[in-house]
Amino acid sequence: MDITPGKYKHYKGREYEVIDTVIHSETLEKMVLYKPLYTSEDAFKGKMWVRPAQMFGEMVTHNGNQIPRFEKLKQKKGQSEALPLF
Repeated sequence: MDITPGKYKHYKGREYEVIDTVIHSETLEKMVLYKPLYTSEDAFKGKMWVRPAQMFGEMVTHNGNQIPRFEKLKQKKGQSEALPLF
């Protein structure tokens, strides 16, 4: 899976914005930096997340079916892909 900036939908239904791919400073593992596009009132409100790129792009079993963990959403015509960080 080619992971590029933009909106993605997690297999559980919530949407996220991939900011970019980054490199782990110690292991040099490729990681994905992303943020939720939903509001929450927990301790993680407004925080960004990182996940290994391999895990971000992998297939998962959900309800007996193999589906992508994250699926890139198509950009609507005339919509800018750049979103504010906060």
